[in-house]
Amino acid sequence: MIALPVENYYTIFYNLQYDYNALFSCALVNRQWCRIIIPILWSEPRHHFKDPRLMRILLLTLNIEEQTSLILFNITFPNQKKPLFEYTSYITSITYDLHYGVRNYLRSINPNIIEKEIRKHAIKRSLITMLLRTSKNLKYLYLDEIIRNRLIYENLYEKTTITSVNLCFGNDNIDVIKHKAIIDGLIKFLNKNSTLTSLNLKLIRLGIKDMELLLESLYKNPVLKSLGLYSNEISTEEEWKLLVKFLCKKTTLTSLALSGNNLESEIRIIEPIFKNTTLTSINLGCTMLGSEG
Repeated sequence: MIALPVENYYTIFYNLQYDYNALFSCALVNRQWCRIIIPILWSEPRHHFKDPRLMRILLLTLNIEEQTSLILFNITFPNQKKPLFEYTSYITSITYDLHYGVRNYLRSINPNIIEKEIRKHAIKRSLITMLLRTSKNLKYLYLDEIIRNRLIYENLYEKTTITSVNLCFGNDNIDVIKHKAIIDGLIKFLNKNSTLTSLNLKLIRLGIKDMELLLESLYKNPVLKSLGLYSNEISTEEEWKLLVKFLCKKTTLTSLALSGNNLESEIRIIEPIFKNTTLTSINLGCTMLGSEG
């Protein structure tokens, strides 16, 4: 029997990437198949991030510095051996499901205790820091206000493989200093990353100065195709003028979403549409239009 090239095996198993039972069975056949299949199984955790068992594996992968940041919160670490594989190096996306995974893990330890948000955020910060550090081919990243963390920033700046970022502030009480630090960190990341094709910002108050810096960074990006600004309180004349100017010039964009913002006049959106012929999808959603809209 003629042995197949490794590339052929990879193609076959990749077509089974969502048939987890079949892949698990194949991984037990021999070491070669196992080495091919494990990266496929771990590339897209998605809803499996919610599983407390996966959280235990992730916690075992934290380094000393990442563990130390959790000491003050009395976090209980799993009493298990380190994983045989570097599983997290294969992960290509970090989704919001990680939030539920942390919650479910804590509930599995103390089901009768209602955990405080600060404890959940501490674990999530350490896990995201670790995933940014260890993942070799990270493509998609979901972040919220916990991004204001030195270790997260340091690892994020080095990640040049990321092509899609979703950043959401779910906390209306986040103070001005923290907010400014997060925006500055985001802009620094955008200035260093030339592979980003999609950016979604939600519930972020930019203001005229930060809006100018953000759009300047995005304009320099040669491959950005999709931009979403959701419920970001874009309402002043100056902010919309900056956005219109950007849209007129940014010919790589094919998709634009501006849901939940304040438009005094629809003409400010229509104008760049005619000048930017590459835009094929525009979503105004629940954007408030003025009397001219």
